[in-house]
Amino acid sequence: MITSYTQHYSLRSTPQSEPIPSSNQICNSAGGYAFAVDDWTQLDRFLILGSEGGSYYATARKLTVRNAEAVRRCVAADGPRAVARIAEVSEAGRAPKNDPAIFALALAAAMGDIATRTAALAAVPRVCRIGTHLFAFVQAVEGFRGWGRGLKRAVAAWYAGKEPQELAYQLAKYQCRGGWSHRDLLRLCHVKLTGTANDVARWAVGRGELPPVDVVAPTDPLALLVAVEAVNRATTVDEVVRLVRDYGLVRECVPTRWLSKAAVWDALLERMPLGALVRNLATMTRIGLLSAGSEAAGRAVEALGDSERLRRSRLHPVSLLTALRTYAAGQGARGAGRWAPVPAVSDALDAAFYAAFAHVEPTNKRWLLALDVSGSMGCCSVAGVPNLSAREASAAMALVTAGTEPTHKIVGFTGRGDGTFGPGVEPLAIRSGQRLDAVTRMVAALPMGPTDCALPMQYALERKLAVDVFVVYTDSETWHGDMHPAQALRQYREKTGIPAKLVVMGMVANEFSIADPDDAGMLDVVGFDTAVPQLLAQFAVCNTGNG
Repeated sequence: MITSYTQHYSLRSTPQSEPIPSSNQICNSAGGYAFAVDDWTQLDRFLILGSEGGSYYATARKLTVRNAEAVRRCVAADGPRAVARIAEVSEAGRAPKNDPAIFALALAAAMGDIATRTAALAAVPRVCRIGTHLFAFVQAVEGFRGWGRGLKRAVAAWYAGKEPQELAYQLAKYQCRGGWSHRDLLRLCHVKLTGTANDVARWAVGRGELPPVDVVAPTDPLALLVAVEAVNRATTVDEVVRLVRDYGLVRECVPTRWLSKAAVWDALLERMPLGALVRNLATMTRIGLLSAGSEAAGRAVEALGDSERLRRSRLHPVSLLTALRTYAAGQGARGAGRWAPVPAVSDALDAAFYAAFAHVEPTNKRWLLALDVSGSMGCCSVAGVPNLSAREASAAMALVTAGTEPTHKIVGFTGRGDGTFGPGVEPLAIRSGQRLDAVTRMVAALPMGPTDCALPMQYALERKLAVDVFVVYTDSETWHGDMHPAQALRQYREKTGIPAKLVVMGMVANEFSIADPDDAGMLDVVGFDTAVPQLLAQFAVCNTGNG
């Protein structure tokens, strides 16, 4: 008998419970081995995905600590570059939530060298665009440092940099959050304002006198503040409606006791920001303002279909997906409120999700979109959004590419091999044009099992499928198979002669990837980054020399 030592030690086929020989793979949270992403990639993952929900194998605290350490290493290596990246991702609206960017900026403002701290504090207005962001930044900074002159100047510059009209809007809409108020910050930063801006600030600290509501012009920066005080004294619905329409009051400025009145919401809807519209669709439906065929529902649908307004709003696709799933369900995840969804509104939310991504021309490549539907993907949330698991979010991302590329297949995979999910890979009955909420419900109902991210390539080879680009949507916590995904891709290339590429869509902000960083034909990207569709198209057509 001839002993085959290669069954125990091989560069072509290595169990995922062991590292590929001579590679720099590390043990992932599931006990398997994967490639470590560099700190700058992890910074991007954290900025876009956050770590609030943790993962199946790592708690939110553990994941946050790992990401914070990666951010700190980036700050130490090149602080100005880290600050520029934080501001870029935040300003472009590429992340579902701004909280990770605010936290990372606060860390840079506290732990960087002089140049980094200066850059971080100068970037505060770019990252902290509204009052809530500023409160969150100050709270985060206090976790790292005290109130020095630099921080006071940065907060003062935030107020001084706004025109009186915008300043009044910020102080009226975001009066207090998280235990902080504008009164607190204005007293701490000692900002020097003049003219009308000073009058606005004096009102916020409780020292300003405002003119009567019947003598101030609606265009006066003080008018909004006058209306806020008047609506707090209002005794009738008609009075509240008049103030909302005349002065453009937003929902946050209207006392809670009036927010059960359809007439008040109808007035608010006239100039409601798109983000507020999306958040309050369920409420407006529940109180009867939005109904099938109603004029108000028509206005809501028209607003959601305005692509330019959608672009200006910075609404992230995750926000639209979450709103669609909640609205179409007719019941919130929390509370007992119920409503009858308006089909036209649900359809408009679905269309807005796709419109939130930049338009991309089809590459006409052959795509296999592979969704990791294993247990770990079903037990972690995307960007801390409740009830939106990574497996559901990955289905939505796959539909974006499927809607662009005419030649594609969508499969789900898990390491389960007991016959309840076939051999571990199964074509999914997902097609372009399906409503997102229906697709995410279908994926959520699939059986779960262990993770084997090599299966999509092995499946394509076994079925003799011609694939130019594999896209694997995963948390990279792969551990179950007898071959690493990178080895499976190379095997596919060798046996088919197709120089296939692999895109790993990271759905969790951990430090692992199944993409080999030394292989130019493999790419690691962050799932639910709004730049992803364009990046995928560019990678699919570029000449990487792989194969």
